[in-house]
Amino acid sequence: MYLLIVILPLIGSFAAGFFGRFPGSRGVAVVTTTCVSLSPISSCIAFYEVALCASACYTKIAPRIFSEPFDAARGFLSDSLTVILLLVVTIVSSLVHIYSISYMSGDPHSPRFFRYLSISTFFMPMSVTGDNSIQLFLGWEGVGPASYLLINFWFTRIQANKAAIKAMPINRVGDFGLALGIMGCFTIFQTVDSSTIFACASVFSEPHHYLLFRNMEFHAITVIRILVFIGAVGKSAQIGLHTWLPDAMEGPTPVSASIHAATMATAGVSMIARCSPLFEYSPNALIVITFVGAMTSFFAATTGVLQNDLKRVIAYSTRSQSGYMIFACGISNYSVSVFHLMNHACFKALLFLSAGSVIHAMSDEQDMRKMGGLASLLPFTYAMMLIGSLSLIGFPFLTGFYSKDVIPEPAYTKYTISGNFAFWLGSVSVFFTSYYSFRLLFLTFLAPTNSFERDLSKCHDAPILMAIPLILLAFGSIFVGYLAKDMMIGLGTNFWANSLFILPKNEILAESEFATPTIIKLIPILFSTLGSFVAYSVNFVVNPPIFALKTSTSFGNRLYCFFNKRWFFDKVFNDFLARSFLRFGYGVSFKALDKGAIEILGPYGISYTIREMAQQISKIQSGFVYHYAFVMLLGSTIFISVIGLWDFISFWVDNRLYFIYIVSFLFISTISEKELNQKPLWLI
Repeated sequence: MYLLIVILPLIGSFAAGFFGRFPGSRGVAVVTTTCVSLSPISSCIAFYEVALCASACYTKIAPRIFSEPFDAARGFLSDSLTVILLLVVTIVSSLVHIYSISYMSGDPHSPRFFRYLSISTFFMPMSVTGDNSIQLFLGWEGVGPASYLLINFWFTRIQANKAAIKAMPINRVGDFGLALGIMGCFTIFQTVDSSTIFACASVFSEPHHYLLFRNMEFHAITVIRILVFIGAVGKSAQIGLHTWLPDAMEGPTPVSASIHAATMATAGVSMIARCSPLFEYSPNALIVITFVGAMTSFFAATTGVLQNDLKRVIAYSTRSQSGYMIFACGISNYSVSVFHLMNHACFKALLFLSAGSVIHAMSDEQDMRKMGGLASLLPFTYAMMLIGSLSLIGFPFLTGFYSKDVIPEPAYTKYTISGNFAFWLGSVSVFFTSYYSFRLLFLTFLAPTNSFERDLSKCHDAPILMAIPLILLAFGSIFVGYLAKDMMIGLGTNFWANSLFILPKNEILAESEFATPTIIKLIPILFSTLGSFVAYSVNFVVNPPIFALKTSTSFGNRLYCFFNKRWFFDKVFNDFLARSFLRFGYGVSFKALDKGAIEILGPYGISYTIREMAQQISKIQSGFVYHYAFVMLLGSTIFISVIGLWDFISFWVDNRLYFIYIVSFLFISTISEKELNQKPLWLI
């Protein structure tokens, strides 16, 4: 059953890829959706067995690499953290598949879309269920190419090409850090098995365990954890490696929902929570995580207030909320972070799929300034979007309220510089979150219509296959937080068992519950109310809207441009990094090699030789099988001959003294006694 949870989406993807031509578009959608929808059923059974019955499951499938201490087997670790993440991934992915049947029905390439979507659903469970670093890394790497294929699904669009190409190298930077972290783990612990590493973390946290780099000593656990965190920064789009996530909105809307709610945006948080036994013994790494998460939350919230693309606003909301989750891990509050991850998946998937319903009704229009007045035309979609937005801002007694508003409290009671920094930036981010959430509602649904070029009478609400996932996610956005809060973050709960580890000196949940002043607890609600009031005043009452026409002052224009252009991160990266690399490649590869070393010999030099060789080699491609078989046989013979000759030469070099002795003996044995007496003494 645990194997089926992971393997069913892969089976659906392979079936769609190899046999998709026979059932047609609708048949492929049904097959892949059925396979993916069976995984949540198995995940619910696993949740009952593992989490509710407190029985973790370790499953070894087959050996992968076994070389002395390096033992990387194919295995599954199913504990409380794993089953929660499996529930989130499989349920959201199955609802996205159901939604996509109707959303992608008019696309002629929908079989390819479902194949990519299923393979993406396969890699995320593979990552969260791995019991060793190698399997985690394989699933981690697989999510990247799958997301590339989904973002670039409409490959005839230039912007989709650019967004997909942009996502890959930025994620490679983070993945390189994760790979170095895994190598460092193996260097220190001599194993890649997660249970062994976590059990030995306290022993290797001593200062005398260090890594040597350029004759400088660095604390081993701290370096390893920061390198692993770089992987989380790239995958979860934290500040510095964040620029790919908003551009990923160029893919179909179900792709956005899958990436932001079920896969890449939450992968970094799940990995940090999984590695909590290591992070707890590295206080400096926790400080770095806290600062990066708080800055990401604030940066994304301020950027989202002046975006005009419907999906980009929700995308920046994801980055802001992932910043909340990250800095919650930085203050050793892993249970609240994972709890918010689960709640966030409900209302964020609801927001993206509701935005897809609006875009579907508006004939692929995503600019909120060209919408307005849709509440009467799309009442069901408006209700769903309202529920998701209220849950996002932490409206009392909705799902987001029970996790989002809990995160600043332990940050306040941390009583450290990093904790206070995270508390105040997180609290200010609540104001901006409330502002852009209500701005989205006002400009899209409540403000006077700006769609002069469209016949709004043709707008239609979500069909039944798109409505069912929205209804289920709406129920989750209302009730999941209330139903699961005592079980997952209640004081004294043993739900997480050994899956999350917190040092006793870092345990502050009880203090944050009883020692936090009431006014501090009310700050998120007050800021949310203030943000909604400002959004109403600016975007609905004032006519025309202030920020739609920018502002009249020079400072206001600059501030608007600063936030609208995303703090100029893209410009800085393009001018100082990308352009430098392109200039270096142009100077080294094109000028020095292509136009230099290769062509410096003239037309009859290397370039002429290469062209002639290419023409001669192309003649080998005759298309006849027996020609290819003969070439393969000839190549194998040459290869074996070269290997034998190389072995002979190596043997002669290794035993050259013996060859000298033998030759000398044969030479001396041919000399007669008379000749031997006549030879000089030095020759003898």
